[in-house]
Amino acid sequence: MAKSDSNRVLRLLPIAVGAIAGTLLFINRLLTPNLTDFQARSDALGIIACAILILTGLLWQQIQPRLPESVELVGEEQFELQPDLPEAVKAELAWASHLLLTNTVTRSLVIWYKDRVLLRRGILPAKREITPGPILQRVLTQQKPVYLVALKVYPGRVEFDYLPENTQGVICQPIGKNGALILGANAPRSYTRQDEQWIRAIAEKLDYTLNQPASIQEIWNVKE
Repeated sequence: MAKSDSNRVLRLLPIAVGAIAGTLLFINRLLTPNLTDFQARSDALGIIACAILILTGLLWQQIQPRLPESVELVGEEQFELQPDLPEAVKAELAWASHLLLTNTVTRSLVIWYKDRVLLRRGILPAKREITPGPILQRVLTQQKPVYLVALKVYPGRVEFDYLPENTQGVICQPIGKNGALILGANAPRSYTRQDEQWIRAIAEKLDYTLNQPASIQEIWNVKE
């Protein structure tokens, strides 16, 4: 269900006040048979004030655009780690996922590395397997992240069936050449440039951790 914009009332307030005040001034003018010069000047000032309020409200509509509407993602709250990973790697993955879920708009998160799902966290469906589609393959090949700002308009969204069906935005961030950090948001166009930089930095840290000799051996043991 879409959540209402919490700033909507505030942005409309000057327009409403200006319109109501202008209407009252007009009614007062009609009901006053004989106007003095003082009343005429007061009415003129009142009309100007109402016009300024309405203009301010209209400007706020443009200067403060509406926030993207968020939805309630379909799925269950989950937190799954590959059980056979080294404890240090588990701690690193848990730390990274917690930071992303609490400091960005991310609501669903999957870490896929060397053809294995190492972590699933957040709101997710029952499906756990990942079959890399064209988008994920391009991320791995080109070593560049892909940000799908409004997932529903992309035909390639079908490959993200391991995320909630109503996921609004997706970032696929490469973790070196062997994996990807896949994040889902509950609102379109909701990741900022700062978020993208933050996600890239965490992916680089995870790549370093997962490429340590002990980590590599454990991951390949899990795969076998």
